[in-house]
Amino acid sequence: MAAPAVESRPVTAALRSVLLRVRQAAERAGTSPERVRVVAVSKTKPVSLLREVYDAGHRCFGENYVQEFVDKAPQLPGDIEWHFIGHLQSNKVKILLNAVPNLTMVEGVDNEKVANILDKVVSSLGRNPLNVMVQVNTSGEASKSGIDPSGCVKLAEHIKLHCPNLALSGLMTIGMPDYTSTPENFRTLVNCRSQVCKALEMSEDQFELSMGMSGDFEQAIEAGSTNVRVGSTIFGPRDYAKKK
Repeated sequence: MAAPAVESRPVTAALRSVLLRVRQAAERAGTSPERVRVVAVSKTKPVSLLREVYDAGHRCFGENYVQEFVDKAPQLPGDIEWHFIGHLQSNKVKILLNAVPNLTMVEGVDNEKVANILDKVVSSLGRNPLNVMVQVNTSGEASKSGIDPSGCVKLAEHIKLHCPNLALSGLMTIGMPDYTSTPENFRTLVNCRSQVCKALEMSEDQFELSMGMSGDFEQAIEAGSTNVRVGSTIFGPRDYAKKK
């Protein structure tokens, strides 16, 4: 008699569902699914849940809070590609980079001061250039971090020309106060990319757009996103009471 099938854990099934939806959205957009990166955003979630997603084969994870990040990352395998997402305070840069040697992307450089400090710390640690994205405030909400769209070209130029230890990889946006985005938010970021790439003589195909989260990642992919940040749809609702 055959052994009964082992039922997959909820987080593993959720991951598979998200990856399927990403593939389908990419196909609707006429782009290769392999061009869309899924960042599993694990803020407030225990290391045990991250390990389940890792064991299912996923390798790209994201965190939003520096202290939580530096607590979790050393407990997990070194081949994870970590993203820091959101506004990074300048006084937390050295702490983060020291604690997470496999940090591969900072999605959230929104001013020259942070860019300069990141550049200096990366150099002092002797590590390879760090990928960064400029965070753009596409909703105009004061509660959201990010540079105004009118300033994204200037900041991108500063990083490209004056921060040799940073690799300018693209643009990101968080969207509306409820963390969803509208087509207008997406179009604003797409337009910002066109302006930046024209100013820096870069190919738009090689310049990433990070937009879309659990509530709208499919629409974001259809609008051109190459990097979606999916948290609660994979890990379940967040418990902010557990955040240190």
